[in-house]
Amino acid sequence: MLRGLLSALGIYRLYHKWLRHQIKSGKMPEHIGVILDGNRRWASLHDMEPWEGHPQGAEKVEEFFRWCLDLQVKTITVYVFSTENFQRPKKEVDEIMRLAEEYLQRIMKDENIHRYRVRIKALGRLNMLPENLQLMIKNVEEQTKNYDRFYLNVAIAYGGRAEIIDATREIAKKVAEREIHLEDIDETLFEKNLYTSHLPQQDPDLIIRTSGESRLSGFLLWQSAYSELCFMDVYWPDFREIDLERAIRTYEKRERRFGK
Repeated sequence: MLRGLLSALGIYRLYHKWLRHQIKSGKMPEHIGVILDGNRRWASLHDMEPWEGHPQGAEKVEEFFRWCLDLQVKTITVYVFSTENFQRPKKEVDEIMRLAEEYLQRIMKDENIHRYRVRIKALGRLNMLPENLQLMIKNVEEQTKNYDRFYLNVAIAYGGRAEIIDATREIAKKVAEREIHLEDIDETLFEKNLYTSHLPQQDPDLIIRTSGESRLSGFLLWQSAYSELCFMDVYWPDFREIDLERAIRTYEKRERRFGK
């Protein structure tokens, strides 16, 4: 059994090295979005309560972040909790909120954040979150607001339709207050009012969704108009570095014409 395990590890390392060589010669995506799905099903598969899969999912986010830094991916946006997810059982929602706060605490102690000058920002209707989590988010955002080499966005209490509505309300308010005129409204102005307006590149080049589901579930609806989509049949806690590399290889093989 041990010999078989060592052999499998050896094959994994060789495959990882081969994939890394392949993608390094291609055009790396600058912005990757991830819908990290499958924590609850992973927990059920391991005879655990549904919410017990979320700690494993949080650990995987940290691993994913390190892999992307190593690949020099400039922007990462992870979809961790939607506005609709508040309808889940209270015990599960409370556990996710606790984990989010714990994750932010840990990540601010990560020397890579400061060494690589990573700006962290939460995207969503943050007023829906517990007050202590809101304060933690403000603190993290304040500490990293001047960093501009890499970007880590956490979509929490997020909905793509909600984002578009909030942007529309903000623009309508500016029109009512005569800061802008109706004739000024165009795509560029609209994008300046989205949650992602701080990013040098708002639109993800590549969006990955785990767990085998083939839909965006409201993730970055405006920004994903020309994103390449990669749906992977693996639960998020089981997502491996070679899965990321396979997704990037798929992205690099696609011809992107943007409607031209």
